[in-house]
Order: sequence, then structure tokens, then C-alpha cells
Amino acid sequence: MNLSYVWYDTAHWLLSPARAASDLTKHFFDNPGNPLTNTPYARTVSAACELFERTTRRYGKPAFNLPFTVIGGEEVAVTERTVWERPFCRVVSFERDHPAAASQPRLLIVAPMSGHYATLLRGTVETFLPTHQVMITDWTDARMVPLAEGRFDLDDYIDYLMAICREFGPDLHVMAVCQPAVPVIAAVARLEAENDPSIPRSMTLMGGPIDTRRSPTAVNRLAEERGIEWFRRHCITKVPPSHPGFWRDVYPGFLQLSGFMAMNIDRHLTAHWEMFNHLVDGDGDSAEKHRDFYDEYLAVMDLTAEFYLQTVEKVFVKHELPKGEMIHRDRPVDLMAIRRCAIMAVEGERDDISGVGQTLAALDLTPNLSSDKKLYHLQAGVGHYGVFNGSRFRAQIAPRIAEFIEKHDREPVRKKASRA
Repeated sequence: MNLSYVWYDTAHWLLSPARAASDLTKHFFDNPGNPLTNTPYARTVSAACELFERTTRRYGKPAFNLPFTVIGGEEVAVTERTVWERPFCRVVSFERDHPAAASQPRLLIVAPMSGHYATLLRGTVETFLPTHQVMITDWTDARMVPLAEGRFDLDDYIDYLMAICREFGPDLHVMAVCQPAVPVIAAVARLEAENDPSIPRSMTLMGGPIDTRRSPTAVNRLAEERGIEWFRRHCITKVPPSHPGFWRDVYPGFLQLSGFMAMNIDRHLTAHWEMFNHLVDGDGDSAEKHRDFYDEYLAVMDLTAEFYLQTVEKVFVKHELPKGEMIHRDRPVDLMAIRRCAIMAVEGERDDISGVGQTLAALDLTPNLSSDKKLYHLQAGVGHYGVFNGSRFRAQIAPRIAEFIEKHDREPVRKKASRA
């Protein structure tokens, strides 16, 4: 049995006294009444204590923290509301009290279930809030879901997406960021095959692994070289007794994070050294930017083992979707069935996670969708995260997505499916 989770929890518990002592020391040297405060020695000790505490902390789920947006030059309050919920996911709606809001296109952002929380897409949500009715899938940390709630695999993921489309369609536009590109297009294909009235009007696939045989990256090659059994032996462990999901098989967030960090370890070490120097120099603004980034980046969630292993096997090892071999609930996922839902594929020129051409494959694999319902955008100068966040995303990618959505939002509304 893989006991890495037990050792991780034990180490975290054993370090608790040291973190508490470090925190007290920092407060002592930050105290305005201390004559040593603001001396180079005090700032150095305080900076060291903060870095120790932050590098040994378990980071909780961040908040979206989007209290307002601007519509037509007017500042409008934003209220988060859960509008759909199942054990492993809830859909959060960002509601705005403005007359124009109700007539704007309805956009569902499907966040990746690949380690980080949905709040990683805070900037994506913020960009579309002034012009769209935005909802997002907020996936649940698997260690927080009791074993009695059952399994959650790739088939369940697709089931969830189909149920969400039926709940909020047909006047719905779906945006899949990275990992969910495969289950989103699979869910749409299944709805199209059933001639379901709740088919979304459009889907935007952003940096997604539709066909990882194209421009394979280091991540893709690793999956093929190691094989599914290697991941089962080295990545899967059981949730320890101290969590609600006790005894559930998971791919833990801390193991995923170690992989993320290892890919760019020099950059992370340099960033922490720079933060230490900012704190010693009293540069609070630069240190705060570092805190904001790493509070988000270091907050990770566990994935169910069955979902993770199925995704690795079907998407990265066997390439079932582009080969036409993918099955959902004993029925084929036939991309040839897609005839109504418009597709936009967005890629980053420097993406080292999903190589150029992997998302574009979605347009080639849907020959029965007319060309006027397809759009491709290759963004120069951006890597994986730049596809959905940052200055180029806001200035160049988001406007093209908005135009694409607006074009297909004007189509006649299909009659909504009745619910039992």
C-alpha cells in the first residue's frame, strides 16, 4: 500500500509546533513596540520566519473574491450563488444586479479538474463578467467527499456535464479550459447523437488535449512511456482517517503539486529568494504579489483515482477520442454526430502542456459541422496559462471568444427538453 499520504499528514502535524514558534517570532520582530523592528536584522529574521511558515503550510481553497464588475461604465455588485450541485461538483453563478445582465449570453466555464481549484480561473471569470452571464464548475476536493458518496470517474464527469447542459440549456455557451476539453466535446457529442434539445449553442476549447499525438509535449510523452500501471503504483494512495474522504483512493494534491513545481523548479526557487529579499528591503508591494500568486498556486485538491487513471489511459495513452474508440456508458462517443454546436479552438504558441494542434484537432474530427460554425485562434507569444489568463488573453483572446459567442447566440433558441 502507498503510504505517502499518511507520511505527508504526519510530517505536517509534526511541523505544527515549529510553524507556531516561527509565527510568534515573526510577530515579535514585526511589533512596532520592539526597538529592533525595522532594523536589517529584524527584517531578515521576520522574512525567514514567513518563508518557513509559507513553505510548510497546507493551503486551503481560495475565494473567487470578485465583489463587483463594471457594466456600461457602471460599477455593479456581484453575488455568488450555487445553482446546481452534486457530491463532486457545484455550479457557481456570478449574478449581477443590472438591467442589461439578463439579456447577455449565458456562459458556462468548465474549470479543469487537474489539481488546482476553479479559482485558478478567477481572471477568466473576471474578464467575461461585464458582458456575459457567467457560471463555473467548482469541483470538489476528493478528500472531502465521504466514501459513501460513491465513485467518480470520467464517465461520471461526462454525466455531470450532460446534466448541467440539460439544466441550463439550450441557450448556453460552454468554455472548456485545458483538461475538460475532452469530456466537454464528448458530452456534446452524446447530446447531439440523442438529438437532445439542450445542446449548447457553442463550445470554446482552450489548450485542451483532444489529440495528444500531435506536437506531443513532455507531459504527453511521460504518460505514454510510463504506462497506466506505473501511475497506479506511484501516484495513487488512500485518504488518511483525519479527512471526510477517509479510505478513498486518490491522486493527492501534494503529489500533483510536486510535479508542477519540478517542471520549473529553478523559477520557483528564484521567486522565493526574491520574495525574501523584498521582505528584507521592505518592498511590501512586490512581496504581496508573490503571496497572492503562491496562495493560489500552492492550493491543490485531490482527484479520485478512477477519474485520474481513466483520463491518463483514455486520453494520453490510448488516444481513444481521436481514434473514434471512446465509449461512454456502453455507447460510442461519435464526434461525427456534432452538427449544431459551434466549436472554437484556442491554442497558445508556446504551450508546453497541450502542444499546438492538439486542440485544433477538434475541428478536423467534426467533418459534419459546417465551416461557418468553426473557428481557430492561435495566440502568439503565450504559454499554457496565457491561453486563459493575463494581458494577451484579455486584449486578444477574450474579444475573439466574445465575438464567436455573440455570433452563435443570435441563432433561434431550440425548445428546451422537459424534465421528469
